[in-house]
Amino acid sequence: MTSQIDIPTLASLEYIPYLDESGQIAEALQKKIGVYAVFDRDKKMQVVAYSRDIYLGLKQHLIRKPEFCYWLKYQTIERPSRTILEDIRGAWIEENGEIPPGNGSEQTAWNDPIDAKIAMTEEEKETYGKSEDKNQIKLLKTVARRVEAELKDKLKQTRNTDMEMRFNAKLKEKGLLDLK
Repeated sequence: MTSQIDIPTLASLEYIPYLDESGQIAEALQKKIGVYAVFDRDKKMQVVAYSRDIYLGLKQHLIRKPEFCYWLKYQTIERPSRTILEDIRGAWIEENGEIPPGNGSEQTAWNDPIDAKIAMTEEEKETYGKSEDKNQIKLLKTVARRVEAELKDKLKQTRNTDMEMRFNAKLKEKGLLDLK
């Protein structure tokens, strides 16, 4: 099946800073459908993804892998078409010459909710093991909130951003962090 648009080459697109001078992702990308490539500080491709809301996708990647989110290139499309989005993503990965970590060996870290349970102290693990469901949920929420605060602090310190980030409260009950 042929795409209904010409696929721009990565080389033809300008690098755009991931965060602007005020530490924000470009609001113009909110609710924009398209494909984006994320690059590290040295402009080495880290992941190519597509989304119905590029802005939200970029925010998710920023909280998961802030040390690798410095530059981006993107292509928007007017109407959702998984075929077109996948064609662009595939062409960009091929043009890159290798599968970026976020599309290969590190795909889970780039795309899945953050598992706050791995940050549990030995004491918390012990308490969790001895607790009943209700208290386990309470402990997981406490750990998730602590990891959330650490993430926000890390973003403030390393990337000078304090953009609003609201995490899914239901997932915190499972010890997971993902933006709403």
